Amino acid sequence: MYKLSKSRILIILAICLIGVFFAVPNLIRDNKNLPSWWQPVNLGLDLQGGSNLLLQVQVDDVIKERMANVEDSMRQILRENKIRYTNLSAQDNFVRVKIDNQLSKDKARSLFQKIDDGIVVETDEDGFLVISYSDVAINQLKLKIVDQSIEIVRRRIDELGTKEPVIQRQGTDRIVVQLPGLQNPEEVKYLLGKTAKLSFHLVDSRSNAADARRGKLSSSSRLINSAEGGTYVIKRKPVVGGENLVDANVSFQEGSPVVSFKFDSIGGKKFGEATKNNIGEQLAIVLDNEVLSAPTIQTAITGGSGVITGNYTTESANELAMLLRSGALPAPLEVLEERTVGAGLGADSISEGVTASIIGFIAIVVFMVLAYGLFGIFTTITVFMNLFLMLGALSLMGATLTLPGIAGIILTIGMAVDANVLIFERMREEVKAGRTPKDAAEAGFTEAWATIVDSNLTTLVAAFVLFYFGTGPVRGFAVTLAIGIATSMFTSVTVTRLIIAAWIARYKPKKLPI
Repeated sequence: MYKLSKSRILIILAICLIGVFFAVPNLIRDNKNLPSWWQPVNLGLDLQGGSNLLLQVQVDDVIKERMANVEDSMRQILRENKIRYTNLSAQDNFVRVKIDNQLSKDKARSLFQKIDDGIVVETDEDGFLVISYSDVAINQLKLKIVDQSIEIVRRRIDELGTKEPVIQRQGTDRIVVQLPGLQNPEEVKYLLGKTAKLSFHLVDSRSNAADARRGKLSSSSRLINSAEGGTYVIKRKPVVGGENLVDANVSFQEGSPVVSFKFDSIGGKKFGEATKNNIGEQLAIVLDNEVLSAPTIQTAITGGSGVITGNYTTESANELAMLLRSGALPAPLEVLEERTVGAGLGADSISEGVTASIIGFIAIVVFMVLAYGLFGIFTTITVFMNLFLMLGALSLMGATLTLPGIAGIILTIGMAVDANVLIFERMREEVKAGRTPKDAAEAGFTEAWATIVDSNLTTLVAAFVLFYFGTGPVRGFAVTLAIGIATSMFTSVTVTRLIIAAWIARYKPKKLPI
């Protein structure tokens, strides 16, 4: 068997040492004080315990809001084109209006279709024009809303520092949120329950709340409650929306916490123009359909930033800033189901998994030693190294280990010696053919290599398919299986070859003990 070069030996040893180094945190009981880059494998919900939430995305609320916006657009179109109409009203998923003149009705129909993509204009049996979204547009809107909700839920939970949360769609309008290690989900429920839809509206100084309650209210204004218990009449159309917000943080004014915010270039320009043209007017800051504050504009604010004041504590100001940073949910979320998984179940699962791994490992060692003697002991060393490399790789990747992941590890332990069995059987054939120990060992590794690659490649393809099409625990199994195949090929062939080469060079045997 040829002598391995020093550089190749150093590379093999370096890989083994790196694997062991990153696997060590998994063997340390108190690992909370370890640096962030040197952490153990993250445990999933089924192993660590935690919280499981099933959320319902209130898509119908968004459609209803869309129809209210369509109603405003229709009213503006009808007035601009001086079309006489009656009974304009928005329902949950359509808007209807009565136009008696046929020419005016045809003109309005063509104008209404330009309001938004997917708009359908029909005439009902009473002669009303009925405007709604097509089924295709509704389905696309639902998919978009749920996708946006998942992304914003992920941002908010990441702000909490929860390790490896599982956030995924269930059905068409539900989201599953799994939070390993979090036994009290109340804080998460509060954060996810806030839509955090921010907008800035001018206060209608020509109207007051009393007149609005009596029905004396312009169609361009609306009545809204204040967080402090009062009411305001504000313009329906915001001067700038929360979608232009790029940052929000807590700062202090006169010793009190406030939330400072910053707009992007478009939002900053809108905000600057609105404050420049309305000096002396009040600007209402509206969050989730409630006025947080309504300061009077003293001067033009052209820097694209401002502050939200109120009776905030440092904690409540931090919560608001976090919600604004993560963005507004496109639709409210309702908690349909809440489950807390105790850590005891996870401890039992880990204990049983470790027990199964030990039993499988002992069985493999006994078989290999009985079947191949000294070379079986060499295989035992490589199986140990394979376990360390797997744990090191999982820790380095920040992967989450679940119960199916443990099953993948146990399966990999059994598969780890397959390559060695192929190599050693080939060596036996070469010894029987009368070849020298060096030549027989060399032939064992060289001739068995193609078969080893073929057998492991098919399993690796299966692992990739499981990862691509699977979700949650199935992906965890696929990850550990794929990593286990890669590390077992390295240890079974490369590390075993190094050990046997060193043994042959050291003892120069006349016959292979196999």
